[in-house]
Amino acid sequence: MAEITCIGQALMDCITRDIEREPAGSRAHRAKSITLSIGGDAINEAMVLKRLGHEVRLVCGLGDDLAGKMILGTMKELGVDCSLTDIAADRPTPVANLMVEADGSRNSVNSYSSMLGHYVPDLRAATDTKILSLASLFRAPLDRHQSVITLVKEAKRNGCLVCADTKIPTFRKMTFGDIAEILPMIDYIFPNLEEAAFFSGRKDIAGMSSFFLDAGVRHVIIKAGPEGSYVCGENEQFHMKAYPVEAVDATGAGDNYVAGFLSGLLRGFSLYECSQYGTVCAAACVRRLGAGGGVQSRKEADALFSLSQSSTGIF
Repeated sequence: MAEITCIGQALMDCITRDIEREPAGSRAHRAKSITLSIGGDAINEAMVLKRLGHEVRLVCGLGDDLAGKMILGTMKELGVDCSLTDIAADRPTPVANLMVEADGSRNSVNSYSSMLGHYVPDLRAATDTKILSLASLFRAPLDRHQSVITLVKEAKRNGCLVCADTKIPTFRKMTFGDIAEILPMIDYIFPNLEEAAFFSGRKDIAGMSSFFLDAGVRHVIIKAGPEGSYVCGENEQFHMKAYPVEAVDATGAGDNYVAGFLSGLLRGFSLYECSQYGTVCAAACVRRLGAGGGVQSRKEADALFSLSQSSTGIF
């Protein structure tokens, strides 16, 4: 039995860091570095959760190509259960271009391959697991409303906690209205500030949180980058500040936060402690290049967690 099942995007990131503004020639620009890294919300969550010592199942769609083989090989080396990952020769594995600025901010370019053709996650993903994490809700393969509704209902029939990290739609345009019937079945939702504003139509944190709570979601965690996170539950709400670190690359910081938070849930932490643990995992991520460069072990995360609870809280 998997402690947690992560469903969502899996792709290869091509990360270009610090592009020089002035061209080096008529057709060439220089950059500090250009690297390849496996990524996507589901993969990022799965990697971190596995390093934190949990039994993790990854459910995603890959192509039978070089990028797909690299992703699958890495996951299997980590010990992630890929038995429900779908491999198809008739679709390419998505590849994203990420441009990272000196301050760690980034922009991305995604292709139509990220739609994943007709792939629908196996319904068995919602069985034999404690937590079902919809790691990239509103992006393929979680951008067909009937598939999402079916998965969540099956998860609840099996007594699972359901968590959802959101994305702004890029190709298919599923809306919150399309999945209104299962929103009360979502225990925790993790939009970032941009996503929360997009879906709610509000600019204030209270209004954004109310949008999700009024729809029936039990807990809303709004990730706010350098501002930390805003947590609003059924019985408490608070602002968790980000921990001060030198930012190298923000890629995957939100996914590291979610993974840390979910690890806290599995370990019986309070809502506040879950947010603290997610925050230290995000801080560990931005100190390194690439989403896969985040948390490396539970020992590392626990040490940062203990430090965050000290009088200084600086690391």
